[in-house]
Amino acid sequence: MRFLVIVKATKQSEAGEMPGEKVLGEMAKFNDQLVKAGVMLDGGGLTPSSQGKRITFEGGKRTVIDGPFAETKELIAGYWLIQAKSMDEAVEWARRAPMDADGRDAQVEIRRLFELEDFQPSPAIDAHREVEKQLKK
Repeated sequence: MRFLVIVKATKQSEAGEMPGEKVLGEMAKFNDQLVKAGVMLDGGGLTPSSQGKRITFEGGKRTVIDGPFAETKELIAGYWLIQAKSMDEAVEWARRAPMDADGRDAQVEIRRLFELEDFQPSPAIDAHREVEKQLKK
C-alpha cells in the first residue's frame, strides 16, 4: 500500500523560512533510513502558498486564484510518498520523522492512496491501467 505523509504548513513555512541546518541534517538521516528500508518512493518540500495557484472548477467554469491562501492549517509544506504494509506501519515511520528537531511544533497527516485494485473492474479502470503501464516504462 502507498501512503502520502503530508507535512502541514506552519507560519514559518508560509513565511518562506527555510529549515535550519539541524533539521536538514536530521531529515537527511531519516530519509536515508526510509530509502534503506525500501519504504520511501518520493518526498519533498513545497514553496509557500504565496508562490502557488489554485484552480477552482465550478459550474463548468475554471478560475485561477493566486496565493497566498489564508488558512495555514489547511496548507501543505511537504510530503513523503511511502510504501508500507499497513496504516500502522505508515504511522510508525511517520512518528520517527524529526519534525520537531528545531523545537518547533509540527504536524503530519497520513492518507492511503487509492490503488486501481480498490475500484470495480470497468473500461475506465482499464484505461487507467494502460496509463499506469506507460508511466512505469
